[in-house]
Amino acid sequence: MSEILIFLKIGLGVMLLFGAAIFVHEFGHYWVARRMGLKVEAFSIGFGPKVFGWVSEGIEYSVRWIPAGGFVKLPQLITSTAIEGEASKDVPPAPPLSKILVAVAGPMMNVVFAFAIATLIYYVGLPVQVNPSIIGYVEPGSPEAKLGVQDGDLIVAVNGKPVRSWEEVNEITVTALTNVLPVAIKHEDGKTTTYQLQTEVTSGPIEVKTLNLGPRDLLIAKEVKAGSAAEKARMQVGDQILNFAGLRISAFSQLTNLLQKCAGQPTPMIVKRGDQPPITLMVTPATEVTAEKGRLGVLFGLGKDVYVLEHPTPWAQIADDLEQEKDMISALVHSHSSGVKASDISGPVGIISILAVKVNTDYRLALSFLVFLNIGLAIVNLLPVPVLDGGHIMMSVLESIRRKPLDVRLVEYTTTVFAILLISFMLYVTFFDFKRLPLIRVLFNQETQIEPGGKPAAAPPSPDVGAPPLNIQTGQGEKPAAPPSNPGQ
Repeated sequence: MSEILIFLKIGLGVMLLFGAAIFVHEFGHYWVARRMGLKVEAFSIGFGPKVFGWVSEGIEYSVRWIPAGGFVKLPQLITSTAIEGEASKDVPPAPPLSKILVAVAGPMMNVVFAFAIATLIYYVGLPVQVNPSIIGYVEPGSPEAKLGVQDGDLIVAVNGKPVRSWEEVNEITVTALTNVLPVAIKHEDGKTTTYQLQTEVTSGPIEVKTLNLGPRDLLIAKEVKAGSAAEKARMQVGDQILNFAGLRISAFSQLTNLLQKCAGQPTPMIVKRGDQPPITLMVTPATEVTAEKGRLGVLFGLGKDVYVLEHPTPWAQIADDLEQEKDMISALVHSHSSGVKASDISGPVGIISILAVKVNTDYRLALSFLVFLNIGLAIVNLLPVPVLDGGHIMMSVLESIRRKPLDVRLVEYTTTVFAILLISFMLYVTFFDFKRLPLIRVLFNQETQIEPGGKPAAAPPSPDVGAPPLNIQTGQGEKPAAPPSNPGQ
């Protein structure tokens, strides 16, 4: 029963927050249109068939099934019947300036709403994940290792931009317009060196460009599969792997490589179980014939995500969101160089899923995502594309320059074509949203810890438990994908 209440709370939170972003946008159009004396026929949140609605003062208000936006039906602003249906024809034309003001009002309301939420966040605090960009594992023999990069080194800048967390490292790497990035790394002796590092594209639900480096991982067993090598070795849920084959384990990719090399061989594995002293288990990784690699049969979690409260100013929050939006747009425009594709964009399903994860983690993270979402909605809607607000502005400017209305049939045809293209694009990105849902489920179940502020409680270091390294036959292993929050082996 409690789980049902939790899901209802999350669902209600997502509906209110996502609906609020759409509502303020459409209300901007509606409010200015009424003030400018334009005829308003309908005000809708969502598209498609009506869930419910009512009529007041000749205006139809409704909530519809497809939560991908909304519309205010304004017959004096020619738009697409593919989305809004037929509009009245017997209305006087509106002045171009009035139409421009109505079109601008929607995105501007999103910006105002974003600033209002950012101001609230400034007072209540924003949980910021504590994930310093310390390198957890460098694969022996890799180009990075040959350059002198070592476990424990700290990444301080990527592509000329300072970083303090792995989130920032990954964001900059993903949107970079090149596959070779200058990465400034501070070594344990205090010396900082800049290396030109080659990126790689991970496989899995999300194909992203990453460095061949990763953070320290806290590998804790969330599930031990029946009949697996781990179960036969008496590994239990909650066990944390400290050492495998005589090597201290600091990253999932490191464990994956060792499992491949040790497939079919009895191998010592040291685990931490509760408050007990470290326990040594003998495990024989099963050989997966089709993939030619060893497996434990364990679903791992990477420990808790720790957050600490900060109080960024509204301007800082907006500036950070604008920087992210700019980098993403640049990466999409230069797709050939960056590797970022249209399929990487989140549609309505992806946005709602991410928002659900944020709501489940902490309401302040959800509010922060809502700031980002409103800024994004404002930018996208101002693009000079027919059927978007920017298209209405562009056509009204042309009408003002020509000093006469544009051809009605041409405008209707153009907006309808672009509306169909927009709907097709939304269906396209939604297909990839569904492919990414397993990863969303992983994020949804990730454990978190919110610290009140200041320095967060430090996680206890993994004991450097040593055992004589086994004489393992080396070989070129398959490069694993970047680990999700609870990878399985």
